[in-house]
Amino acid sequence: MVVSLYPLGISPEPEILRTIAPGVVWIAALLAALFSLENLFKADFLDGTLEQLALSPHPLPLLAASKVLAHWLISGLPMIVLAPLLALLLTMSPAATAALVMTLALGTPLLSLIGAVGTALTVGLKRGGVLLTLLILPLYIPVLIFATNAVSAAAAGMPISGQLYFLGSLLALAITLAPIAIAAAIRISLS
Repeated sequence: MVVSLYPLGISPEPEILRTIAPGVVWIAALLAALFSLENLFKADFLDGTLEQLALSPHPLPLLAASKVLAHWLISGLPMIVLAPLLALLLTMSPAATAALVMTLALGTPLLSLIGAVGTALTVGLKRGGVLLTLLILPLYIPVLIFATNAVSAAAAGMPISGQLYFLGSLLALAITLAPIAIAAAIRISLS
Protein backbone atom coordinates (compact mmCIF):
# COMPACT_ATOMS: atom_id res chain seq x y z
CA MET A 1 0.00 0.00 0.00
CA VAL A 2 2.88 2.35 0.81
CA VAL A 3 4.42 1.84 -2.62
CA SER A 4 1.15 2.42 -4.45
CA LEU A 5 0.68 5.80 -2.74
CA TYR A 6 4.02 7.25 -3.88
CA PRO A 7 2.97 7.85 -7.52
CA LEU A 8 -0.13 9.64 -6.24
CA GLY A 9 1.70 11.73 -3.65
CA ILE A 10 4.87 12.67 -5.51
CA SER A 11 4.38 12.43 -9.26
CA PRO A 12 3.30 9.84 -11.80
CA GLU A 13 6.25 10.81 -14.04
CA PRO A 14 8.09 7.56 -14.97
CA GLU A 15 11.55 9.14 -14.65
CA ILE A 16 10.88 10.36 -11.10
CA LEU A 17 9.38 7.00 -10.13
CA ARG A 18 12.41 5.12 -11.52
CA THR A 19 14.71 7.33 -9.46
CA ILE A 20 12.93 6.87 -6.14
CA ALA A 21 11.79 3.26 -6.67
CA PRO A 22 14.62 1.45 -4.82
CA GLY A 23 14.21 3.56 -1.71
CA VAL A 24 10.42 3.33 -1.79
CA VAL A 25 10.32 -0.46 -1.99
CA TRP A 26 13.02 -0.87 0.62
CA ILE A 27 11.36 1.53 3.05
CA ALA A 28 8.13 -0.44 2.61
CA ALA A 29 10.04 -3.67 3.42
CA LEU A 30 11.63 -2.05 6.45
CA LEU A 31 8.27 -0.80 7.72
CA ALA A 32 6.67 -4.22 7.17
CA ALA A 33 9.38 -5.83 9.29
CA LEU A 34 9.40 -3.09 11.92
CA PHE A 35 5.66 -2.94 12.52
CA SER A 36 5.35 -6.67 13.04
CA LEU A 37 8.38 -7.08 15.29
CA GLU A 38 6.92 -5.89 18.58
CA ASN A 39 4.53 -8.83 18.68
CA LEU A 40 7.18 -11.43 17.84
CA PHE A 41 7.69 -12.56 21.45
CA LYS A 42 5.10 -10.42 23.29
CA ALA A 43 2.20 -12.92 23.36
CA ASP A 44 4.56 -15.72 24.39
CA PHE A 45 5.96 -13.53 27.17
CA LEU A 46 2.53 -12.56 28.49
CA ASP A 47 1.10 -16.09 28.65
CA GLY A 48 4.25 -17.77 29.99
CA THR A 49 5.11 -19.69 26.83
CA LEU A 50 8.45 -17.91 26.57
CA GLU A 51 9.45 -19.21 30.00
CA GLN A 52 8.47 -22.72 28.94
CA LEU A 53 10.56 -22.36 25.78
CA ALA A 54 13.52 -21.24 27.89
CA LEU A 55 13.08 -24.25 30.18
CA SER A 56 12.54 -26.67 27.30
CA PRO A 57 15.15 -29.38 26.65
CA HIS A 58 15.39 -28.08 23.07
CA PRO A 59 18.06 -25.47 22.38
CA LEU A 60 16.63 -21.97 22.83
CA PRO A 61 18.64 -20.53 19.89
CA LEU A 62 17.01 -23.09 17.58
CA LEU A 63 13.53 -22.24 18.90
CA ALA A 64 14.26 -18.53 18.52
CA ALA A 65 15.49 -19.08 14.97
CA SER A 66 12.23 -20.86 14.13
CA LYS A 67 10.25 -17.86 15.45
CA VAL A 68 12.39 -15.55 13.28
CA LEU A 69 11.81 -17.79 10.27
CA ALA A 70 8.05 -17.59 10.84
CA HIS A 71 8.32 -13.79 11.09
CA TRP A 72 10.27 -13.64 7.83
CA LEU A 73 7.72 -15.86 6.07
CA ILE A 74 4.98 -13.40 7.07
CA SER A 75 6.79 -10.08 6.52
CA GLY A 76 9.74 -10.66 4.17
CA LEU A 77 8.66 -13.36 1.74
CA PRO A 78 5.55 -11.46 0.56
CA MET A 79 7.78 -8.46 -0.26
CA ILE A 80 10.01 -10.70 -2.40
CA VAL A 81 7.02 -12.20 -4.19
CA LEU A 82 5.43 -8.77 -4.79
CA ALA A 83 8.69 -7.07 -5.82
CA PRO A 84 8.27 -7.61 -9.59
CA LEU A 85 4.77 -6.15 -9.45
CA LEU A 86 5.96 -3.18 -7.39
CA ALA A 87 8.84 -2.67 -9.82
CA LEU A 88 6.38 -2.63 -12.69
CA LEU A 89 4.24 -0.09 -10.84
CA LEU A 90 7.30 2.14 -10.37
CA THR A 91 8.53 1.64 -13.99
CA MET A 92 11.81 -0.05 -13.04
CA SER A 93 14.00 -1.66 -15.69
CA PRO A 94 14.33 -5.47 -15.83
CA ALA A 95 17.91 -5.29 -14.49
CA ALA A 96 16.80 -3.13 -11.57
CA THR A 97 13.89 -5.49 -10.90
CA ALA A 98 16.22 -8.48 -10.74
CA ALA A 99 18.54 -6.58 -8.40
CA LEU A 100 15.56 -5.60 -6.24
CA VAL A 101 14.48 -9.23 -5.89
CA MET A 102 18.06 -10.32 -5.06
CA THR A 103 18.55 -7.59 -2.46
CA LEU A 104 15.18 -8.32 -0.88
CA ALA A 105 16.07 -12.03 -0.74
CA LEU A 106 19.29 -11.19 1.11
CA GLY A 107 18.06 -8.23 3.13
CA THR A 108 14.63 -9.15 4.48
CA PRO A 109 15.89 -12.14 6.51
CA LEU A 110 18.54 -9.80 7.86
CA LEU A 111 15.86 -7.33 8.95
CA SER A 112 13.99 -10.11 10.76
CA LEU A 113 17.12 -11.41 12.51
CA ILE A 114 18.32 -7.98 13.66
CA GLY A 115 14.82 -7.01 14.72
CA ALA A 116 14.35 -10.20 16.71
CA VAL A 117 17.41 -9.40 18.82
CA GLY A 118 15.95 -6.01 19.69
CA THR A 119 12.53 -7.51 20.32
CA ALA A 120 13.99 -10.10 22.69
CA LEU A 121 15.73 -7.31 24.61
CA THR A 122 12.56 -5.24 25.00
CA VAL A 123 9.95 -7.99 25.38
CA GLY A 124 9.58 -7.46 29.12
CA LEU A 125 8.94 -3.72 28.87
CA LYS A 126 5.40 -2.37 28.89
CA ARG A 127 5.98 0.20 26.15
CA GLY A 128 8.98 -1.23 24.37
CA GLY A 129 7.91 -0.25 20.84
CA VAL A 130 9.63 3.13 20.80
CA LEU A 131 12.76 1.75 22.44
CA LEU A 132 12.75 -1.15 19.98
CA THR A 133 12.68 1.28 17.07
CA LEU A 134 15.52 3.32 18.56
CA LEU A 135 17.59 0.17 19.12
CA ILE A 136 17.28 -1.47 15.74
CA LEU A 137 16.77 1.37 13.27
CA PRO A 138 20.47 2.32 13.26
CA LEU A 139 21.31 -1.33 12.56
CA TYR A 140 18.91 -1.35 9.61
CA ILE A 141 20.60 1.62 7.93
CA PRO A 142 23.54 -0.31 6.35
CA VAL A 143 21.13 -2.86 4.89
CA LEU A 144 18.99 -0.07 3.45
CA ILE A 145 21.98 1.80 2.02
CA PHE A 146 23.64 -1.18 0.33
CA ALA A 147 20.38 -2.63 -0.99
CA THR A 148 19.11 0.61 -2.52
CA ASN A 149 22.57 1.33 -3.90
CA ALA A 150 22.64 -2.09 -5.59
CA VAL A 151 19.26 -1.51 -7.23
CA SER A 152 20.24 1.98 -8.37
CA ALA A 153 23.56 0.66 -9.74
CA ALA A 154 21.78 -2.12 -11.62
CA ALA A 155 19.41 0.43 -13.15
CA ALA A 156 22.45 2.42 -14.32
CA GLY A 157 24.07 -0.72 -15.80
CA MET A 158 26.86 -0.91 -13.22
CA PRO A 159 27.99 -4.09 -11.43
CA ILE A 160 26.31 -4.89 -8.11
CA SER A 161 28.38 -7.82 -6.90
CA GLY A 162 30.07 -5.80 -4.13
CA GLN A 163 26.77 -4.77 -2.58
CA LEU A 164 25.40 -8.30 -2.86
CA TYR A 165 28.53 -9.76 -1.26
CA PHE A 166 28.22 -7.28 1.60
CA LEU A 167 24.54 -8.11 2.16
CA GLY A 168 25.34 -11.83 1.91
CA SER A 169 28.14 -11.59 4.46
CA LEU A 170 25.90 -9.65 6.84
CA LEU A 171 23.21 -12.30 6.43
CA ALA A 172 25.71 -15.13 7.09
CA LEU A 173 26.93 -13.33 10.20
CA ALA A 174 23.38 -12.72 11.41
CA ILE A 175 22.28 -16.32 10.79
CA THR A 176 25.25 -17.49 12.80
CA LEU A 177 25.11 -15.08 15.74
CA ALA A 178 21.56 -13.71 15.98
CA PRO A 179 19.89 -16.88 17.37
CA ILE A 180 22.48 -17.01 20.15
CA ALA A 181 21.96 -13.31 20.90
CA ILE A 182 18.18 -13.72 20.84
CA ALA A 183 18.36 -16.63 23.29
CA ALA A 184 20.60 -14.63 25.63
CA ALA A 185 18.31 -11.61 25.40
CA ILE A 186 15.26 -13.76 26.16
CA ARG A 187 16.97 -15.17 29.24
CA ILE A 188 17.85 -11.63 30.35
CA SER A 189 14.27 -10.45 29.80
CA LEU A 190 12.88 -13.37 31.78
CA SER A 191 15.12 -12.81 34.78
